[in-house]
Amino acid sequence: MITIKEIANRLGMSPTTVSNVIRGKTGEVSPETIARVQKFLEEVEYVPNISARNLAQSRSKIIGVVLKTVEDRFEHILADAFVSELLGGIEQVIREAGYFMMLYISDDIAEIIKYVTTWNADGLVLFWMQDDDALRIYKKYRKPVVCVDTYIKKETIEQFENSFVNIGLEDEKGAYEAVHYLITMGHERIAFLSDKISGVDLERFRGYRRALEEAGIEYSDKNVLQLRSGKDEIDQSFQKLAEKAERFTAVFCCSDTYATMLVNACFARGLRVPEQLSVVGFDDSRSGKLCRPPLTTVHQDIIEKGELAATTLIDLLHGNSPAENEVIMPAELLIRSSVKNLKEEF
Repeated sequence: MITIKEIANRLGMSPTTVSNVIRGKTGEVSPETIARVQKFLEEVEYVPNISARNLAQSRSKIIGVVLKTVEDRFEHILADAFVSELLGGIEQVIREAGYFMMLYISDDIAEIIKYVTTWNADGLVLFWMQDDDALRIYKKYRKPVVCVDTYIKKETIEQFENSFVNIGLEDEKGAYEAVHYLITMGHERIAFLSDKISGVDLERFRGYRRALEEAGIEYSDKNVLQLRSGKDEIDQSFQKLAEKAERFTAVFCCSDTYATMLVNACFARGLRVPEQLSVVGFDDSRSGKLCRPPLTTVHQDIIEKGELAATTLIDLLHGNSPAENEVIMPAELLIRSSVKNLKEEF
């Protein structure tokens, strides 16, 4: 690779002049010199040494994105439409800001800590962290961190020294409105479908319970459908869930991905949605929009959530203290065609 010093010697000018043209600092450089340098750069197909430049500036221009997933979930977590849309929003902002994204996925927090603390990343976006996972990473990492869908106690947030923001959602409220809607449509035997009741799913479970309690409907653990989401188990698990679903008139699913898979499993058993079973999802992801019948779901702007996470982290990297340590985005019930009105039968 040709160096700036070699370019300067070939053109008969100072290395400082060549460097200024390359970096766009051309206030004191004549148009003729700029054109001459740029033409030469094109001829030799010059590529700036970004690593050397960043090293000189004590930064890598790399932002790490870490997903802590459930053990053996799906064939690959990137198959989840919600995850791919979120990462799309993050990546676009990072790229447009002149940074690079490094992605790491693991279900082992010790492994995550081991690897991310060796990265020379300027900051981290952490997704689906549980309990004190984010704090454990930060104590080793000591650089700005933005979390997505991570519920942390206020006393824990204080330990991040103004270098932490969580981007969350009205999860409890969204689930409450979805289940309340099912109740207004005459449903009382309503199941709750999730793979693991923790994090955002725990908040959605609380919304489910609140809607039942307000309506005077007795809660039962038997109405909680636990999904085995491992790549070798998920199809069989959904077939078993479809058999159990016949005990209910409606199922509230913690994600559109699971809602769509349940609809397909019901179809395979000859169980019609919504005629025999009403199904509601959560997220309004791409998979839910492709479902037939069109899926009633709780909408969140997934891409905007990713964009906000990346934008917030870049602000922290520029030395701007967060106005607040938690940003809660709105959730909105979208009524489509996957819920039957049982009251019309009477």
